[in-house]
Amino acid sequence: MELWGISDSGRVRRQNQDIFKYLIDNDRDVALVVVCDGMGGARAGDVASAIAAEEFMRCMWKHVDQVDDRDVIASNMSDAVQSANRAVYEKSLRNPELSGMGTTLTAVISTSSGLVIVNVGDSRVYHITLKGIKQITKDHSVVEDMISKGNINRSEARRHPKKNLITRALGINSHEELDVFFLRLKPDEYILLCTDGLSNVVMDSEILFQMQSGGSVRECCEKLVGTALSRGAPDNVTAVLFKK
Repeated sequence: MELWGISDSGRVRRQNQDIFKYLIDNDRDVALVVVCDGMGGARAGDVASAIAAEEFMRCMWKHVDQVDDRDVIASNMSDAVQSANRAVYEKSLRNPELSGMGTTLTAVISTSSGLVIVNVGDSRVYHITLKGIKQITKDHSVVEDMISKGNINRSEARRHPKKNLITRALGINSHEELDVFFLRLKPDEYILLCTDGLSNVVMDSEILFQMQSGGSVRECCEKLVGTALSRGAPDNVTAVLFKK
């Protein structure tokens, strides 16, 4: 398994409220990755993302030996997301300075049974092959809802003033709805997890071109983040690239 991740504060933000964590167990052929993008003021965003990522990983790694059934994995992933949600929510209730904080959460676990993907918010998971790129997750955002209703198209969404407004986030309510996806990863195929600091600046076609251009997982990941930085990176930028 090959995995590389980068998180950068970008060219404008002083603080990085993105975070990613991963664990790899080569003996069990298991890899677990989570990406969070915090929100909620100068300090609260990084607190929310850190709490959510840590709690999610803590919950999931207890079940690393239960990876033979994808439905069991999905149930454990869902429970871990809700545990992360409660941890952020309860922390915000105890500390008035953190009131209203929240975070996206996107995670992938790769096992011999395949991949299970969960997401809340607009951090994304892409499946990339030499022939094409597909966004697996669906953004929980205002502009995505507008696209679904036919009010705007994808090109207009990238420039829309409400493109950063999300409709789901961990920590806002005591319970949060999540999406679950299943996928099989073939040799020479990639999974990319990223925050909107990358996807708002780098086009899907450009991500695909970079992967088709070759290079190691590390080199490709560095070039993707480098492209976002070269374009001003108005937000924090995080990308994690995985190849089985």
